[in-house]
Amino acid sequence: MKLTKTLGYLGLIASILVGLGEYFLHYSPSILEHSENYEFFKFVALNNLTAGHFLAVIGLPFYFAGYIHIYRMLKSGNENLARLVLAIGFVAFAVGGVWIGSRASIGNIVHLKEAMDANTYQNLLAHYTNHMEVLVQALRVIIATLSVVFAIAILKGGTYYPKWMAVFNPIVILVLLVVLGKLIPDLGKHMLPILMNVTHFILFGLSLYQFNKYIKNQKNA
Repeated sequence: MKLTKTLGYLGLIASILVGLGEYFLHYSPSILEHSENYEFFKFVALNNLTAGHFLAVIGLPFYFAGYIHIYRMLKSGNENLARLVLAIGFVAFAVGGVWIGSRASIGNIVHLKEAMDANTYQNLLAHYTNHMEVLVQALRVIIATLSVVFAIAILKGGTYYPKWMAVFNPIVILVLLVVLGKLIPDLGKHMLPILMNVTHFILFGLSLYQFNKYIKNQKNA
């Protein structure tokens, strides 16, 4: 039981460290107005790109611990579904890790725009989009798939989660945060650049709350 709790807190640490890293990598006051062709990166200081890169890389492995926590919360209900959530979670953050590890490099390229030939610059952007930005699209499909399996595993019963927790799967949390960010732009410009991390901070936080509640109920039974 102690291991399950510790793994959950490691997941929270991942969401904080990677979230901070991604914030350093992506945020500037002009991010919403310059979202095309990675232009927002020219407003991000080079020192921030470096700091953000290493924060994200250091924090990323803890996400795998977080998904082992989710697996342990689910496995008493259906072992196969729990293993599937774990496997998809690992794939999601392997893909996400490759993507976020590339952001400092594309940011540096944007800073060098005026120092290179226009065709060379556009070729570099196109190559990045085709090889790295496409991973974001893949990640959305992976997270959506994970969310469906996560919800089914909970609804089948027998897990450490109450059945209503199925609603708070990653894709639903993500969509709700996007809507909130669009409705409140002053919040959105800070939250949307680190959206997946905010999503998982909420997910792991709720999961730890349910874990502690489950243990308390077991002791009082």
